[in-house]
Amino acid sequence: MENEALLEIVRKKARIWLGRDYDGATRAQVQAMLDSEDPTELIESFYRDLEFGTGGLRGIMGAGSNRMNIYTVGAATQGLSNYLLKEFTATERIKVVIGHDCRNNSRLFAQTCAHIFSANGIKVYLFEDLRPTPEISYAIRKLGCQSGIILTASHNPKEYNGYKAYWNDGAQMVAPHDKNTIAEVNKIRHAGDIRFRKKTELIEIIGQDLDRQYIDDLQTIILSPDAIRNHRDMKIVYTPIHGTGVRLIPDALKACGFTNIIHVPEQDVVSGDFPTVASPNPEEPAALALAVEKARETDAELVLASDPDADRVGVAVKNDAGEWTLINGHQIAMLLTYYLIAGWKESGKLQGREYIVKTIVTTETIRAIADRNGVEIYDVYTGFKWIADVMRRHEGRKTFIGGGEESYGFLCEDFVRDKDAVSACCMLAEMTAWAKDRGLSPYKLLQQIYLEYGYSKETSISVVKKGKSGAEEIEAMMKQYRENPLKEIAGSKVTMLYDYASLKGRSFCDGETFSLNMPTTSNVLQYCTNDGTKVSIRPSGTEPKIKFYCEVHIDVKKADDLEAAERTASDKIQQIRTSLGI
Repeated sequence: MENEALLEIVRKKARIWLGRDYDGATRAQVQAMLDSEDPTELIESFYRDLEFGTGGLRGIMGAGSNRMNIYTVGAATQGLSNYLLKEFTATERIKVVIGHDCRNNSRLFAQTCAHIFSANGIKVYLFEDLRPTPEISYAIRKLGCQSGIILTASHNPKEYNGYKAYWNDGAQMVAPHDKNTIAEVNKIRHAGDIRFRKKTELIEIIGQDLDRQYIDDLQTIILSPDAIRNHRDMKIVYTPIHGTGVRLIPDALKACGFTNIIHVPEQDVVSGDFPTVASPNPEEPAALALAVEKARETDAELVLASDPDADRVGVAVKNDAGEWTLINGHQIAMLLTYYLIAGWKESGKLQGREYIVKTIVTTETIRAIADRNGVEIYDVYTGFKWIADVMRRHEGRKTFIGGGEESYGFLCEDFVRDKDAVSACCMLAEMTAWAKDRGLSPYKLLQQIYLEYGYSKETSISVVKKGKSGAEEIEAMMKQYRENPLKEIAGSKVTMLYDYASLKGRSFCDGETFSLNMPTTSNVLQYCTNDGTKVSIRPSGTEPKIKFYCEVHIDVKKADDLEAAERTASDKIQQIRTSLGI
């Protein structure tokens, strides 16, 4: 009976999409779903409205209220337009920037958004072609815009697309603007509420001038020009994995002084079908396989990769045996933090008011590095908008060195307010040259950090639960972990539990509870044990997953201890999985 009631609801919603406000192709797709004997696609496409959340939209492309299409994208843009017109009544001309990545329909969606913004009297700067996500953030600040969007689904599979909205500081929106925009978007209930008729005179195409300015500004953050000159011809393999990085990253590396950039021709091909990979995710070894093979062929020293919208960076280096190995997101953030602080210190830039930012699920080794060097550190929620929020609050008073998260995102500069694979690639190449001056490879530099600060192993485990039933199962899992907290994890006693949904912490040693100082709530649980283990649990905000972040620490005294520490930590991670039942 419940299924029949749901089916009737979705049929009623779907029939609205057969009206004259929707184009012929959309009406045909919806009719086919209504006529099908199997209602699964109809239910998945209409059982809910694709939610415009605090990070924007992300979903599978297709017809329906729960899909990415010109109408769901249009509703988001109309709602954002309405909020901008309310918020900036004193501004003579409201301005926005629009960019997009390589995904199928991204250009169509970007142009549709440009039409809607202009139809609402808003000035639009539309990039001529695909561009990296961080350049959109840069352009918002550079052009003095009130907002901006990019059409991208980051590293999701090819079926997905997405929509990220930014505020006038170049960062993704936080309170109150995120909630206020969501409220306006939720008022758009029908295609007839969306203004699609463009005003051509309000749409300006931009591109190469901004590229040059962006690359020029990236050169201002160089810390070790002598090291770059000493090793300018070192071999660096770079792959954009079919995405936007091909537009800027090779040019940025060359502008910083590196002359020997080796391409992966098959993956320089811009394509939303990502033909050489199953998933365009630089976290996955398969996505970097062709680049690593090219590195073997050319005897390169470093492999760099960016995801389709070039905000996340992937890295591969040679280990002591000469074998290529991937560096994970925690290690990338650790290496960059270590190098940035060392570089700032060597160049005399540390004045006592500098700071680093990391997310609560990112390795605590970064905190140890910052603390030992007298650099302040801030912990924030997952999502780079929270790193940008710290930057906004301290702008003009304290100095940002860098910020990163475990999911392969890092920012080395303050003129962008989102993770940036362009600057990260340049800084990783510079770091490699700096280490080479000291007789170290990137792998050896990572080992040196472990010897100085202790060995740590961080593993992220994602459990995929698709569709409506999956969402319900994830909710039930979070409820179970919250209401029946673990007392022990992998043989170690739980000492602290942090519940960011209620902003309450609990000590298992004395039973006391206390408040957590965070800007808002978030559906995250975090366990800490008496041996330094940290386990964080959260549903993904953009994918049908529940994520587990496991961090283990092992004391080491000499380089020979590292191999045994790795084995011990790996065993501990497996025990953690057993404790969590995953």
